[in-house]
Amino acid sequence: MLSQEQALAERAKTWRFLELWVDPALFPPRVLMLMGDRDGSCRIFKPDADYQLVVTHSNYEAAKDWLLEDEYERIESQLLAAEII
Repeated sequence: MLSQEQALAERAKTWRFLELWVDPALFPPRVLMLMGDRDGSCRIFKPDADYQLVVTHSNYEAAKDWLLEDEYERIESQLLAAEII
């Protein structure tokens, strides 16, 4: 079985974009990371808990709705794989 770090390294080969979402009602704000894959699926991770997988969604709209339902707010823009690699 892959460690969380190894699993993220594998996932990095297929990701298309990243977004950071925050819950501004808490202090310090809770941060979640949304990772969109090339196949359209999205995964949400907790960076402060060794990038533990929180939930997986089949598409971006479902992932975004899940975050908005819990009153998370997206930080400015997406980070595209094409801009980094």
